[in-house]
Amino acid sequence: MADIIDGRAIARQLDEKTKAEVDALVAAGNPAPGLAVVLVGDDGASQVYVRRKIKACEKVGIRSIEHRLPADTTQEHLLAVIDQLNKDPQIHGVLCQVPLPDHIDTRLVLRSISPDKDVDGFHPVNVGRLTTGTGGIVPCTPLGVMMLINSVLPDLKGKDVVVIGKSNIVGKPVANLLLDAEATVTVTHIYTENLPDICRKADVIVAAAGAPELVKGYWVKPGAVLIDVGITRKMGEDGKEKLVGDIAFDEVQHAKAITPVPGGVGPMTIACLLANTVQAARNLASEAPAEGDDYADAPDRSMYSAS
Repeated sequence: MADIIDGRAIARQLDEKTKAEVDALVAAGNPAPGLAVVLVGDDGASQVYVRRKIKACEKVGIRSIEHRLPADTTQEHLLAVIDQLNKDPQIHGVLCQVPLPDHIDTRLVLRSISPDKDVDGFHPVNVGRLTTGTGGIVPCTPLGVMMLINSVLPDLKGKDVVVIGKSNIVGKPVANLLLDAEATVTVTHIYTENLPDICRKADVIVAAAGAPELVKGYWVKPGAVLIDVGITRKMGEDGKEKLVGDIAFDEVQHAKAITPVPGGVGPMTIACLLANTVQAARNLASEAPAEGDDYADAPDRSMYSAS
């Protein structure tokens, strides 16, 4: 039987470290880190996510500020709100919940968030810093994926890792983090040929395709580590709806370890968002280089270790 990588337990460990960092910042005379969440419209899933993020902030001592705007909010007004948050010294992280209404340019909005407060790690400046290994804020889900892998494989040097999916949110940043860890990385996508054969050689598979139960048992070699980022609602044989990932869980029990769905990657995403907010607060409290300067050294990420 494959070991279960308990994302909830590892997220709790990270939250404890984040709370300690918050306490240390406040003890040093700094304000508690502030996270502003902007929600436009009444998308049900977005409202649930925002409530979870606000509740998580309370547990670690981060101040959460919520801006709820109607669905007919103009793009100009939304950009003005974000500009105000960028300039507010009491706000250290700014998050604009997506999806946004169709009349708003999502890319433009995400680019308008200051890179220093971009706790989602989506701004092109942070993407560039990640790609070049020069610091910046790492997207939450990829950061969580790395912590989950490191909990069972602390040393990835030379390991063969397959990333299924090349999205800007998960696949590409995960690949860059894995390369920084000296793994040998193969990124696959919808046009990749012979995907099962590629996966069978992998020591680690990160499945982030959004395709339910794509990865079958015969794709996985014994002893591999499996990280399942996918989550899809599916009707079970009993007629009840259930959540499944991109990996056929019951078929891969010959693996070394696997993340469950739910309870694997999901909890880590919010925990890493809180950790990123603290990182942003620490950076803004110090004499960090101004935007556009050359970040010669990556920030200290020791607090993000899984141990």
